Amino acid sequence: MIKRYWVRVVFLFLMLGGVLTLGACKSSPNVQQNSEAETEVVFSDALGHEIRLKGGERTAVLSESLAQAWLLAGGELAGTSEDAEEILDAHPETVNLGALKTPSAEALMAENMELVILSSAIPGHVKLYDTLDKAGIVAAYFDIETFEDYKGMMEIFTDFTGNKKLYEENVALVQEVIEEQIARADGSSPKVLLLRAYSTGVRAKNSDTMTGKMLLDLGCENIADSDSGLLEDLSMEAILVADPDFIFVTTMGSSQEAALSMVDELLASNPAWQELTAVKEDRFYVLEKELFHNKPNNRWGESYEILADILYGKK
Repeated sequence: MIKRYWVRVVFLFLMLGGVLTLGACKSSPNVQQNSEAETEVVFSDALGHEIRLKGGERTAVLSESLAQAWLLAGGELAGTSEDAEEILDAHPETVNLGALKTPSAEALMAENMELVILSSAIPGHVKLYDTLDKAGIVAAYFDIETFEDYKGMMEIFTDFTGNKKLYEENVALVQEVIEEQIARADGSSPKVLLLRAYSTGVRAKNSDTMTGKMLLDLGCENIADSDSGLLEDLSMEAILVADPDFIFVTTMGSSQEAALSMVDELLASNPAWQELTAVKEDRFYVLEKELFHNKPNNRWGESYEILADILYGKK
C-alpha cells in the first residue's frame, strides 16, 4: 500500500503592529516592507500525528536512510543513530545517539533535540513517542517502503528547508529515470521468486515489499502474491510448481556470507533446486544490499534500472 503524507505549507506573517495572521499560502512569503515571514510546514505523519515544523529546530534523525534523505533535502543534522556510519564520519559535529533499534530518550533530551525524525516500522522508535511528546520534543514518524513514500517525505523535507532545487535533483529527476525503466516492460510478465535471506533463515517476499514493488512496477508476476503460503512456509514443492523465470535474493544482517549460506542450506542443497528454470538458465541474482534492502533514496532510479536490465536486457 502506498502511504501518502498530506502536506500544507502555512506562512506566518508578523506585521508592524505585532498582529499575527495565519493563513494557507502558495505564493511567495514576502508580504510587505519591514515584515518578517516564517514558513511553517504542517502534515500528518505515518502514525497520524499532526506535525508542525517551524524551522530552526535542533534535529535528530534516527536511521541511516532517513538521515541521508534529510541531508539530501538540505536539512541540518544534529544527531543520528550509529548505523549511519558514513554520515557520522563525514559530519563529525553530528552526535552519535546509539543503536538504531533501541534509541534513548534520555540521550535525545541530554543533547537538547527539538525535532526527532523516526521510523514507524521500528518498535523501539514507536515506543519513544509518549516520552518525547511529554518532554516537548516534536517526534515525526515516516514509513518508507516505495519510491512514492520517499517522494512524499522529500516534499515535506524540502518544504521545510525551502530548497526545492534539491527536490528536483533528488526526486523529480529520479522519477524520470524510474518511468523510463517501467516503460521497458514488454508484456511478457516474467514470473519471479523474491527471497530475503538472513543468518538464521530465508523468507519469500511479495509485492508489498520495497523490491517486490519495483518488480511489480516492471511487469513481473511474483509467485508469493498468488501463493500466500510461501510467505509462511518456504516450500520447495510450491516453488517447483510455480517454476519462476527469475530468482532474486536480498540479504539483511551484517554478514552477506552467512545469509547466503542459509539459501544454500535450505534451498540450493535440495536436488530439486537444480530443476528450476531460473537455476538451469542462470537467472539467480543476489541484489546489492545498498539498493535493494536499505532505502536507495536518490538512487531509486538506479535500482529500477538494474532490475530492468536483468529482466529485459541492457539497452
